[in-house]
Amino acid sequence: MSNRPTLKALPSKLSALSLLTAYCSLLLALSGCAWVTTRYTALFEKVPAERRETRELVQSLIQRSGERRSLRVLASVYYSGTDGRGGFQEAVLVHRPDRLRLETLSPLGSAILIVTADAEEIAGFHPREGLFYRGKSSPLNLFRYTQIPLGLGEFTSVLMGLPPLVAQSGWSHDGHAIVRDMGGGWKEAISFHPTFWAPTKWQRTNPEGRIELSAQFGDFFATPAGPFPLKISLEVPTQQRRLDIRYQDPELNIDLAPALFVQQKPENAREVPIESLGG
Repeated sequence: MSNRPTLKALPSKLSALSLLTAYCSLLLALSGCAWVTTRYTALFEKVPAERRETRELVQSLIQRSGERRSLRVLASVYYSGTDGRGGFQEAVLVHRPDRLRLETLSPLGSAILIVTADAEEIAGFHPREGLFYRGKSSPLNLFRYTQIPLGLGEFTSVLMGLPPLVAQSGWSHDGHAIVRDMGGGWKEAISFHPTFWAPTKWQRTNPEGRIELSAQFGDFFATPAGPFPLKISLEVPTQQRRLDIRYQDPELNIDLAPALFVQQKPENAREVPIESLGG
């Protein structure tokens, strides 16, 4: 085996999933306090549909974005791609806009990968290999772990059931969706539920009209911060990669200490530049 650890070396063989794998063991040890969603009431789709103007839809997204600040949750994840497929559990800590901590768990519940990211640094600790990767916080370094082409702020938004970094202008109406020209032939579109108007899908298309990246949100439940999806699917069609995430009893807008989103190199670990992961 090479000295360089890769996600393919993990028992799950899921090379693209490290960042999405959460911190079950860590989260169970945390007791956080805040208004949380301890029990959810399913949103029944019986409200008559009514048309919403583009401005109203954009403003609703901005409002939802402001209402969702942090998340702590245990998740079941299923990955499929050209490099393999499989499922596992993970715990997720998010503090928007730019703090993320994830812990990938083995079938026995021990951490096999811990990834932290904030505005300054991204770090990955591989306990089994005794290796510690560290680098500047950047979209490229985040991609080296996730293989998902989203920046940190975009990624944390998606994990909280939101489209990435919604622009306030430039949108046009298209049925139950809004569409925006990003320039250079690139476009993004956001679809909404026809009754309670939560975002159900976001996608980004390239100049050739092909979908480069999409996120779907489903299985909504009522929370103090509005309808929240318990199921999130990320797909990169051009790379034949798909990630399905199922949340279990998420806690929203809880207090999370900044120290949770940084790592210090363990004494017995060897530090390696994150650039050595390639990408």
